[in-house]
Amino acid sequence: MITVPKPIPLFVRATFLLVGLYVLIHMLYIGQEIILPLIYAGIITILLNPLVTFLIDKRISRILAVSLVLTISSLIISTIIVFISWKVSTLDSGLPELMAKFEILINQMVHWIAKTFHIREWKVNLWITDSRKDLMTESNTAIGLTLTAMSGLLATMILTPVYVFLMLLYKPHLDQFIHRLFAKTNIERLDNVVAEINDIIKKYLSGLFIQFSIVTLFDCAGLLLLGIEYPLVLGIIGGFLNLIPYLGGLVTMVLFAAIALVTKPPIYLLYVIILYGAIQFIDNNIIVPKILGSRVKLNALVSVFAVITGGMLWGIPGMFLSIPLVAILKLVFDLYEPLKPWGFLMGEPEEQEPPTPKQ
Repeated sequence: MITVPKPIPLFVRATFLLVGLYVLIHMLYIGQEIILPLIYAGIITILLNPLVTFLIDKRISRILAVSLVLTISSLIISTIIVFISWKVSTLDSGLPELMAKFEILINQMVHWIAKTFHIREWKVNLWITDSRKDLMTESNTAIGLTLTAMSGLLATMILTPVYVFLMLLYKPHLDQFIHRLFAKTNIERLDNVVAEINDIIKKYLSGLFIQFSIVTLFDCAGLLLLGIEYPLVLGIIGGFLNLIPYLGGLVTMVLFAAIALVTKPPIYLLYVIILYGAIQFIDNNIIVPKILGSRVKLNALVSVFAVITGGMLWGIPGMFLSIPLVAILKLVFDLYEPLKPWGFLMGEPEEQEPPTPKQ
Protein backbone atom coordinates (compact mmCIF):
# COMPACT_ATOMS: atom_id res chain seq x y z
CA MET A 1 0.00 0.00 0.00
CA ILE A 2 1.41 3.35 -1.07
CA THR A 3 1.28 6.02 1.61
CA VAL A 4 0.85 9.61 0.50
CA PRO A 5 3.16 11.94 2.44
CA LYS A 6 1.32 14.50 4.51
CA PRO A 7 1.84 18.14 3.55
CA ILE A 8 4.09 20.13 5.86
CA PRO A 9 2.00 22.39 8.13
CA LEU A 10 2.03 26.11 7.35
CA PHE A 11 3.54 27.12 10.70
CA VAL A 12 6.49 24.75 10.13
CA ARG A 13 7.14 26.18 6.67
CA ALA A 14 6.84 29.73 8.02
CA THR A 15 9.31 28.91 10.81
CA PHE A 16 11.88 27.53 8.37
CA LEU A 17 11.39 30.58 6.13
CA LEU A 18 11.91 33.05 8.97
CA VAL A 19 14.97 31.20 10.29
CA GLY A 20 16.47 31.05 6.80
CA LEU A 21 15.74 34.75 6.27
CA TYR A 22 17.40 35.62 9.58
CA VAL A 23 20.50 33.58 8.73
CA LEU A 24 20.70 35.18 5.26
CA ILE A 25 20.43 38.75 6.63
CA HIS A 26 22.99 37.99 9.36
CA MET A 27 25.42 36.57 6.78
CA LEU A 28 24.94 39.63 4.55
CA TYR A 29 25.67 41.92 7.52
CA ILE A 30 28.77 40.20 8.86
CA GLY A 31 30.15 39.58 5.38
CA GLN A 32 29.67 43.11 4.04
CA GLU A 33 33.40 43.80 3.74
CA ILE A 34 33.60 40.86 1.31
CA ILE A 35 30.23 41.26 -0.41
CA LEU A 36 30.23 45.03 -1.06
CA PRO A 37 33.50 45.09 -3.08
CA LEU A 38 32.20 42.20 -5.17
CA ILE A 39 28.91 44.01 -5.87
CA TYR A 40 30.69 47.23 -6.76
CA ALA A 41 33.12 45.33 -8.95
CA GLY A 42 30.28 43.51 -10.71
CA ILE A 43 28.49 46.80 -11.49
CA ILE A 44 31.67 48.48 -12.74
CA THR A 45 32.52 45.40 -14.82
CA ILE A 46 29.14 45.61 -16.54
CA LEU A 47 29.74 49.29 -17.35
CA LEU A 48 33.30 48.86 -18.64
CA ASN A 49 32.90 45.56 -20.49
CA PRO A 50 31.60 47.17 -23.75
CA LEU A 51 34.80 49.26 -23.94
CA VAL A 52 36.94 46.18 -23.37
CA THR A 53 34.99 44.29 -26.04
CA PHE A 54 35.44 47.20 -28.46
CA LEU A 55 39.23 47.16 -27.98
CA ILE A 56 39.36 43.36 -28.33
CA ASP A 57 37.45 43.66 -31.62
CA LYS A 58 40.29 45.96 -32.74
CA ARG A 59 42.66 42.99 -32.23
CA ILE A 60 44.07 44.17 -28.91
CA SER A 61 44.81 41.43 -26.39
CA ARG A 62 42.33 41.13 -23.52
CA ILE A 63 44.85 41.88 -20.77
CA LEU A 64 46.04 45.02 -22.58
CA ALA A 65 42.47 46.12 -23.31
CA VAL A 66 41.47 45.68 -19.66
CA SER A 67 44.57 47.56 -18.49
CA LEU A 68 43.91 50.47 -20.87
CA VAL A 69 40.25 50.78 -19.89
CA LEU A 70 41.00 50.68 -16.16
CA THR A 71 43.84 53.19 -16.49
CA ILE A 72 41.72 55.69 -18.41
CA SER A 73 38.78 55.20 -16.02
CA SER A 74 41.04 55.70 -13.00
CA LEU A 75 42.44 58.94 -14.48
CA ILE A 76 38.94 60.31 -15.11
CA ILE A 77 37.73 59.41 -11.61
CA SER A 78 40.90 60.85 -10.02
CA THR A 79 40.42 64.13 -11.92
CA ILE A 80 36.83 64.41 -10.70
CA ILE A 81 37.85 63.67 -7.10
CA VAL A 82 40.67 66.26 -7.22
CA PHE A 83 38.29 68.89 -8.64
CA ILE A 84 35.64 68.24 -5.97
CA SER A 85 38.29 68.22 -3.20
CA TRP A 86 39.64 71.54 -4.48
CA LYS A 87 36.18 73.10 -4.39
CA VAL A 88 35.40 71.68 -0.93
CA SER A 89 38.67 73.18 0.34
CA THR A 90 37.22 76.64 -0.36
CA LEU A 91 34.40 75.82 2.05
CA ASP A 92 36.92 74.58 4.59
CA SER A 93 38.89 77.83 4.40
CA GLY A 94 35.75 79.80 5.24
CA LEU A 95 34.70 77.49 8.07
CA PRO A 96 36.15 79.65 10.92
CA GLU A 97 34.17 82.64 9.65
CA LEU A 98 31.01 80.53 9.46
CA MET A 99 31.57 79.27 13.01
CA ALA A 100 32.06 82.84 14.27
CA LYS A 101 28.79 83.90 12.64
CA PHE A 102 27.11 80.83 14.13
CA GLU A 103 28.28 81.86 17.63
CA ILE A 104 26.84 85.35 17.09
CA LEU A 105 23.55 83.77 15.98
CA ILE A 106 23.49 81.56 19.09
CA ASN A 107 24.03 84.58 21.36
CA GLN A 108 21.21 86.43 19.63
CA MET A 109 18.91 83.45 20.09
CA VAL A 110 19.84 83.20 23.78
CA HIS A 111 19.01 86.87 24.29
CA TRP A 112 15.70 86.48 22.45
CA ILE A 113 14.68 83.37 24.43
CA ALA A 114 15.60 85.02 27.75
CA LYS A 115 13.64 88.16 26.90
CA THR A 116 10.60 86.38 25.43
CA PHE A 117 10.16 83.67 28.07
CA HIS A 118 11.53 85.70 31.01
CA ILE A 119 14.41 83.31 31.67
CA ARG A 120 17.80 84.46 32.85
CA GLU A 121 20.43 84.27 30.16
CA TRP A 122 22.90 82.32 32.32
CA LYS A 123 20.34 79.49 32.65
CA VAL A 124 19.92 79.31 28.87
CA ASN A 125 23.71 79.37 28.43
CA LEU A 126 24.05 76.61 31.03
CA TRP A 127 21.53 74.48 29.14
CA ILE A 128 23.42 75.09 25.87
CA THR A 129 26.72 74.16 27.56
CA ASP A 130 25.25 70.91 28.89
CA SER A 131 23.80 70.16 25.48
CA ARG A 132 27.21 70.72 23.88
CA LYS A 133 28.82 68.32 26.35
CA ASP A 134 26.26 65.66 25.50
CA LEU A 135 26.78 66.39 21.81
CA MET A 136 30.57 66.04 22.19
CA THR A 137 30.13 62.70 23.95
CA GLU A 138 27.85 61.46 21.20
CA SER A 139 30.22 62.92 18.60
CA ASN A 140 33.15 60.93 20.00
CA THR A 141 31.10 57.76 19.64
CA ALA A 142 30.07 58.81 16.13
CA ILE A 143 33.71 59.54 15.24
CA GLY A 144 34.69 56.04 16.36
CA LEU A 145 31.93 54.52 14.25
CA THR A 146 32.94 56.75 11.34
CA LEU A 147 36.58 55.65 11.57
CA THR A 148 35.44 52.02 11.58
CA ALA A 149 33.27 52.70 8.53
CA MET A 150 36.16 54.53 6.84
CA SER A 151 38.44 51.54 7.36
CA GLY A 152 35.83 49.35 5.68
CA LEU A 153 35.50 51.94 2.89
CA LEU A 154 39.27 51.97 2.43
CA ALA A 155 39.31 48.18 2.15
CA THR A 156 36.50 48.42 -0.42
CA MET A 157 38.40 51.04 -2.44
CA ILE A 158 41.48 48.82 -2.50
CA LEU A 159 39.74 45.54 -3.31
CA THR A 160 37.22 46.80 -5.86
CA PRO A 161 39.75 47.73 -8.63
CA VAL A 162 41.47 44.37 -8.16
CA TYR A 163 38.14 42.54 -8.51
CA VAL A 164 37.19 44.65 -11.54
CA PHE A 165 40.47 43.83 -13.30
CA LEU A 166 40.09 40.10 -12.62
CA MET A 167 36.38 40.03 -13.57
CA LEU A 168 37.07 41.77 -16.87
CA LEU A 169 40.07 39.53 -17.54
CA TYR A 170 38.17 36.30 -16.79
CA LYS A 171 34.75 37.35 -18.11
CA PRO A 172 34.59 34.67 -20.86
CA HIS A 173 35.50 32.07 -18.23
CA LEU A 174 32.78 33.39 -15.89
CA ASP A 175 30.22 33.29 -18.73
CA GLN A 176 31.05 29.62 -19.40
CA PHE A 177 30.73 28.89 -15.67
CA ILE A 178 27.20 30.38 -15.62
CA HIS A 179 26.22 28.35 -18.67
CA ARG A 180 27.51 25.13 -17.09
CA LEU A 181 25.88 25.94 -13.76
CA PHE A 182 22.48 26.34 -15.43
CA ALA A 183 23.07 23.75 -18.16
CA LYS A 184 19.66 22.14 -17.59
CA THR A 185 17.81 25.40 -18.18
CA ASN A 186 17.07 27.14 -21.45
CA ILE A 187 20.39 28.78 -22.42
CA GLU A 188 18.65 31.36 -24.59
CA ARG A 189 16.38 32.33 -21.70
CA LEU A 190 19.39 32.51 -19.37
CA ASP A 191 21.22 34.83 -21.77
CA ASN A 192 18.11 37.04 -21.93
CA VAL A 193 18.01 37.26 -18.12
CA VAL A 194 21.69 38.22 -17.95
CA ALA A 195 21.20 40.78 -20.73
CA GLU A 196 18.21 42.31 -18.93
CA ILE A 197 20.17 42.53 -15.66
CA ASN A 198 22.99 44.30 -17.53
CA ASP A 199 20.44 46.62 -19.12
CA ILE A 200 18.83 47.47 -15.77
CA ILE A 201 22.18 48.38 -14.20
CA LYS A 202 23.35 50.47 -17.17
CA LYS A 203 20.08 52.38 -17.50
CA TYR A 204 19.76 52.94 -13.76
CA LEU A 205 23.29 54.32 -13.40
CA SER A 206 22.93 56.50 -16.49
CA GLY A 207 19.66 57.79 -15.05
CA LEU A 208 21.37 58.57 -11.74
CA PHE A 209 24.07 60.54 -13.58
CA ILE A 210 21.45 62.57 -15.45
CA GLN A 211 19.51 63.19 -12.22
CA PHE A 212 22.71 64.24 -10.41
CA SER A 213 23.63 66.66 -13.21
CA ILE A 214 20.20 68.31 -13.37
CA VAL A 215 19.74 68.64 -9.59
CA THR A 216 23.30 69.96 -9.15
CA LEU A 217 22.67 72.57 -11.87
CA PHE A 218 19.40 73.64 -10.21
CA ASP A 219 21.04 73.79 -6.76
CA CYS A 220 23.98 75.89 -7.97
CA ALA A 221 21.78 78.25 -10.00
CA GLY A 222 19.28 78.70 -7.15
CA LEU A 223 21.92 79.34 -4.48
CA LEU A 224 23.77 81.73 -6.81
CA LEU A 225 20.52 83.58 -7.51
CA LEU A 226 19.87 83.99 -3.77
CA GLY A 227 23.44 85.12 -3.14
CA ILE A 228 24.24 82.24 -0.77
CA GLU A 229 27.98 81.72 -0.24
CA TYR A 230 29.76 78.71 -1.82
CA PRO A 231 26.98 77.91 -4.36
CA LEU A 232 29.11 75.55 -6.47
CA VAL A 233 30.38 73.48 -3.53
CA LEU A 234 26.95 73.29 -1.88
CA GLY A 235 25.33 72.44 -5.22
CA ILE A 236 27.71 69.52 -5.81
CA ILE A 237 27.19 68.27 -2.24
CA GLY A 238 23.43 68.59 -2.68
CA GLY A 239 23.59 66.66 -5.97
CA PHE A 240 25.48 63.79 -4.34
CA LEU A 241 23.19 63.70 -1.28
CA ASN A 242 20.15 63.67 -3.57
CA LEU A 243 21.31 60.31 -4.95
CA ILE A 244 20.30 58.78 -1.59
CA PRO A 245 16.59 58.20 -2.27
CA TYR A 246 14.07 59.97 -0.01
CA LEU A 247 16.60 60.78 2.75
CA GLY A 248 19.33 62.73 0.97
CA GLY A 249 16.95 65.54 0.03
CA LEU A 250 16.04 66.18 3.66
CA VAL A 251 19.70 66.33 4.71
CA THR A 252 20.47 68.72 1.83
CA MET A 253 17.64 71.09 2.76
CA VAL A 254 18.86 71.22 6.40
CA LEU A 255 22.42 71.96 5.18
CA PHE A 256 21.31 74.73 2.82
CA ALA A 257 19.03 76.23 5.49
CA ALA A 258 21.84 76.23 8.07
CA ILE A 259 24.26 78.01 5.70
CA ALA A 260 21.59 80.58 4.80
CA LEU A 261 20.73 81.16 8.47
CA VAL A 262 24.38 81.81 9.35
CA THR A 263 25.36 83.95 6.35
CA LYS A 264 22.16 85.81 5.47
CA PRO A 265 19.22 87.58 7.15
CA PRO A 266 16.56 85.23 8.62
CA ILE A 267 14.18 85.77 5.69
CA TYR A 268 16.63 83.86 3.47
CA LEU A 269 15.85 80.73 5.45
CA LEU A 270 12.34 80.87 3.97
CA TYR A 271 13.75 81.59 0.51
CA VAL A 272 16.02 78.52 0.68
CA ILE A 273 13.19 76.27 1.87
CA ILE A 274 10.96 77.47 -0.99
CA LEU A 275 13.81 77.05 -3.48
CA TYR A 276 14.72 73.54 -2.44
CA GLY A 277 11.07 72.57 -2.12
CA ALA A 278 10.59 73.60 -5.76
CA ILE A 279 13.71 71.65 -6.81
CA GLN A 280 12.51 68.55 -4.97
CA PHE A 281 9.04 68.90 -6.54
CA ILE A 282 10.60 68.98 -10.02
CA ASP A 283 12.93 66.09 -9.14
CA ASN A 284 10.24 63.84 -7.64
CA ASN A 285 7.48 64.59 -10.16
CA ILE A 286 9.35 65.11 -13.43
CA ILE A 287 12.98 63.97 -13.32
CA VAL A 288 12.58 60.71 -11.37
CA PRO A 289 9.42 59.44 -13.16
CA LYS A 290 10.71 60.37 -16.63
CA ILE A 291 14.34 59.32 -16.23
CA LEU A 292 14.56 56.77 -13.42
CA GLY A 293 10.97 55.58 -13.35
CA SER A 294 11.18 54.17 -16.85
CA ARG A 295 14.38 52.31 -15.96
CA VAL A 296 13.58 50.76 -12.57
CA LYS A 297 9.90 49.96 -12.25
CA LEU A 298 9.54 49.72 -8.45
CA ASN A 299 6.72 51.30 -6.51
CA ALA A 300 7.44 53.90 -3.82
CA LEU A 301 6.57 51.57 -0.92
CA VAL A 302 9.12 48.95 -1.98
CA SER A 303 11.71 51.65 -2.81
CA VAL A 304 11.47 53.29 0.63
CA PHE A 305 11.57 49.91 2.38
CA ALA A 306 14.59 48.87 0.30
CA VAL A 307 16.49 52.10 1.04
CA ILE A 308 15.84 51.90 4.79
CA THR A 309 16.71 48.20 4.92
CA GLY A 310 19.85 48.75 2.84
CA GLY A 311 20.91 51.56 5.16
CA MET A 312 20.39 49.43 8.28
CA LEU A 313 22.24 46.52 6.70
CA TRP A 314 25.19 48.18 4.94
CA GLY A 315 24.97 51.90 5.81
CA ILE A 316 25.19 54.54 3.06
CA PRO A 317 26.54 52.05 0.45
CA GLY A 318 23.46 49.94 1.12
CA MET A 319 21.22 52.94 0.38
CA PHE A 320 22.89 53.44 -3.01
CA LEU A 321 22.82 49.75 -3.93
CA SER A 322 19.35 48.91 -2.61
CA ILE A 323 17.31 50.11 -5.61
CA PRO A 324 19.26 48.33 -8.41
CA LEU A 325 19.58 45.13 -6.33
CA VAL A 326 15.84 45.04 -5.60
CA ALA A 327 15.12 45.81 -9.28
CA ILE A 328 17.21 42.78 -10.27
CA LEU A 329 15.36 40.72 -7.68
CA LYS A 330 12.05 41.84 -9.19
CA LEU A 331 13.26 40.81 -12.65
CA VAL A 332 14.05 37.31 -11.35
CA PHE A 333 10.65 37.12 -9.65
CA ASP A 334 8.87 38.14 -12.87
CA LEU A 335 10.54 35.31 -14.82
CA TYR A 336 9.48 32.41 -12.60
CA GLU A 337 5.81 31.53 -12.29
CA PRO A 338 5.70 30.72 -8.52
CA LEU A 339 7.37 34.07 -7.71
CA LYS A 340 5.39 36.28 -10.11
CA PRO A 341 2.98 37.55 -7.38
CA TRP A 342 5.98 38.95 -5.48
CA GLY A 343 7.25 40.65 -8.64
CA PHE A 344 3.77 42.12 -9.12
CA LEU A 345 3.80 43.41 -5.53
CA MET A 346 7.15 45.16 -6.06
CA GLY A 347 6.13 46.88 -9.31
CA GLU A 348 3.96 49.89 -10.05
CA PRO A 349 0.18 49.35 -9.86
CA GLU A 350 -1.28 48.43 -13.22
CA GLU A 351 -3.82 50.84 -14.62
CA GLN A 352 -7.23 49.22 -14.66
CA GLU A 353 -9.69 49.96 -17.39
CA PRO A 354 -12.73 51.86 -16.12
CA PRO A 355 -15.83 49.66 -15.85
CA THR A 356 -18.24 49.98 -18.72
CA PRO A 357 -21.46 51.63 -17.60
CA LYS A 358 -24.52 49.46 -17.48
CA GLN A 359 -27.04 50.00 -20.20
